[in-house]
Amino acid sequence: MLFDTIAAISTPKGEGGIGIIRISGDKSFEILDKIFKPKNPNKDLGFYQFNYGFIHDGEKVIDESMVVRMKAPKTYTCEDVVEINCHGGQFVTQKVLELVLKNGARHAEQGEFTKRAFMNGRIDLSQAEAVMDLIQGKTEKSISLSLDQLRGDLRDKINSFKKALLDITAHVNVVLDYPEEGIDDPLPVELRDNLEAVYEEATRLIESYDKGKKIKEGIKTVIVGKPNVGKSTLLNSLLREERAIVTHVAGTTRDVIEEVINIKGIPLVLVDTAGIRQTDDIVENIGVEKSKEFIEKADLVLLVLDASRELEDEDSEVINQINENHKKVIVLLNKIDLERKIDLDEYNFENIVEISAQKNVGIEDMEEKIYSFIVDEKVEDSSEKLIITNVRHKTALEKTKDAIRNIFETIDMGLPMDLISVDLKEALDSLSEITGEISSEDILDHVFGNFCVGK
Repeated sequence: MLFDTIAAISTPKGEGGIGIIRISGDKSFEILDKIFKPKNPNKDLGFYQFNYGFIHDGEKVIDESMVVRMKAPKTYTCEDVVEINCHGGQFVTQKVLELVLKNGARHAEQGEFTKRAFMNGRIDLSQAEAVMDLIQGKTEKSISLSLDQLRGDLRDKINSFKKALLDITAHVNVVLDYPEEGIDDPLPVELRDNLEAVYEEATRLIESYDKGKKIKEGIKTVIVGKPNVGKSTLLNSLLREERAIVTHVAGTTRDVIEEVINIKGIPLVLVDTAGIRQTDDIVENIGVEKSKEFIEKADLVLLVLDASRELEDEDSEVINQINENHKKVIVLLNKIDLERKIDLDEYNFENIVEISAQKNVGIEDMEEKIYSFIVDEKVEDSSEKLIITNVRHKTALEKTKDAIRNIFETIDMGLPMDLISVDLKEALDSLSEITGEISSEDILDHVFGNFCVGK
């Protein structure tokens, strides 16, 4: 390989049972021989097996460790790879890494191990992105989608699109290059049907992005209401823990509290906000302004109202704030275990759930409502249908779809077939961007720059 040898700590910073230093490149084994002494000096280290011994800096023992050698090309990077398993203290792992660097390795850049896997042809760019999604996955469903993409499901789908387009390209080239053959039909029925199938499936994938984005990134959900209606109690109930301070004193929550919960595989990024009201308290007022900002940014608003009290001006202020921002809202009538006094006839709310956050009543109904409100239809398991989660893939598929639409228009209008060739190339290039067959350095830097150093 043309690459030098790189190394990095692949486990998170901080203390842990084990810390892993990964080395990749043609000098990996040589570096290991310089710093590692097996307990049994006569033992062959072999490949793909753990070996017990000690990391040495000259005569000085740095750490007790287990090491494994992996021979190219049957490794993550398709290069010779060494992984050193040492004790997980931050100081120990850093000392071992420094020793590796001193003996001929270079510190890896962000995502460089995965980038080498891509450059060496082990994975395509969509699979590389799936690795990052897998690391950052928040729910079982998001992990499942990432694993499907890592397995190559999206790559296989893209390749099927390209095959259909290449078949059409071959036909068009014959028509253009051999006019004496007298082929009048610019696109036979079979090829047109194949092109329509690509168009329809590309459309479905584009439409799947919104669902995929929800599964991957979560729904920004803000809990709002006037002070002391039970917002923090509701948050604690959803989290099944005492995360927010709850008192009978209005204005207790002065800052926003953000947590992530899992509702049927959809991550909900929950934000508990300060109660919205007029106040002379400077600190509380800052919290109120933040609450209004979060309403503007939210994908979904959970409006908490006290069912045991009549609507007040502060309630109306919160409702007006939501309406002004045209936000999706679910109204939660809290404290239904008390006598009901609230009247919502003046408002045309479509989604209302009655709960008692303190008594944990109606919470499951609320979660069901939230889920059905977020996802208007059942999100298919990726084993049944492919779902995309990356905006880069969506953009490329949109360009492909536009090019195919132009091809149909060219045929229907009887325009020169040269135009079809141009659009076919545009469609193929757009698809190649997804897999990384065509990619700029900027795209690669963006993709791999989101990785941790050790991956």
